[in-house]
Amino acid sequence: MTISELLSVLFPHLSGLQIDGVCRSGRSVRIRARTGSAQAACSRCGMVSPRVHSSYERRVCDSAVGGQETVIHLRVRRFRCGNDDCAATTFAEQVPGLTVRYGRYSIPLRTLLQTIALALGGRAGARLTCRLAAAVNRMTLIRLIRSLPDPAPDGGPQVLGVDDFALRRGRTYGTILIDITASRPVDVLPERSADALAVWLRERPGVEIICRDRASCYADGAARDAPQAIQVADRWHMWRNLGDAVERTVTKHRAHLRDLAAVTPPDEAPAPAPVTVPPAGEPTRSEPRSGRLAERTRHRHVLIHQLLAQGRDLRAIARELKLARNTVRRFARANSPEELLVHNGTGKRPKMIEEYAGYLR
Repeated sequence: MTISELLSVLFPHLSGLQIDGVCRSGRSVRIRARTGSAQAACSRCGMVSPRVHSSYERRVCDSAVGGQETVIHLRVRRFRCGNDDCAATTFAEQVPGLTVRYGRYSIPLRTLLQTIALALGGRAGARLTCRLAAAVNRMTLIRLIRSLPDPAPDGGPQVLGVDDFALRRGRTYGTILIDITASRPVDVLPERSADALAVWLRERPGVEIICRDRASCYADGAARDAPQAIQVADRWHMWRNLGDAVERTVTKHRAHLRDLAAVTPPDEAPAPAPVTVPPAGEPTRSEPRSGRLAERTRHRHVLIHQLLAQGRDLRAIARELKLARNTVRRFARANSPEELLVHNGTGKRPKMIEEYAGYLR
């Protein structure tokens, strides 16, 4: 078997090149090669040109050979484009199956790295590439994932997940749509509205189940253009709403929780929690919150409920007090300002449920 036949079997992507030499440099194998075609097609307009402008050497990393990193020193030429209407005056020739424009990795190695990135992600994939003699960092793998073309759109999924996300918290929100069966996102809508969801469902019929949060806009959009679909609340939001409701209830009655220990029989009373000293500036569980934020919350709660008693709606109150409507709604739903003072000064919720878990059984 000749060298050219051996190359065509072991390295089919190098069969169209003229190999000038192979040497070993440190831990890598260096292959010096050059193209042998007399003409090339323009990468922009596709016109074939035989007019050589210049040549240069580019380095292309290839898949490992014998457990060693492989680098191809490829001598390529630049051609003049003969199309006067083409924006490119000159262009560099590409080797089919080996190189792409501005690519530092060969097509076989690029395909291998993309497969690793999709399977393992950034950090784990980077550790594996070191074992494969094709070491790259995690950001390179992430860029390779981002360079992949978007999958071709197909019919609407049977089970569709709908949820919002913040592009700018409190101001701009979008909607992400997920195929629950395949566990992959299918589309991203630039806004959070019933109209946007309705238009998407109208163009993709066939959705049987819509798993969403409890936002009314998604319910209206789904009912408008997918009336046959069953709407269900997803498990995460159900548990989150249940946890918030329990926390608000415990916070609302926290002044009475210590009295339960006095009336509970000694044999049924849970083991007392260890006494901890709260950080400086943080109130104890039995003491009401104090400070500028707490006073402002109490004053705002009284003011909003007075305006509600006068028959004002949430929009009018929000305009008058220069508050967001969601903030006004949150104050309006709270029976007392203490329900709004669940967080401490550091933004963390007090662990009241864990401390009194024995009484809630």
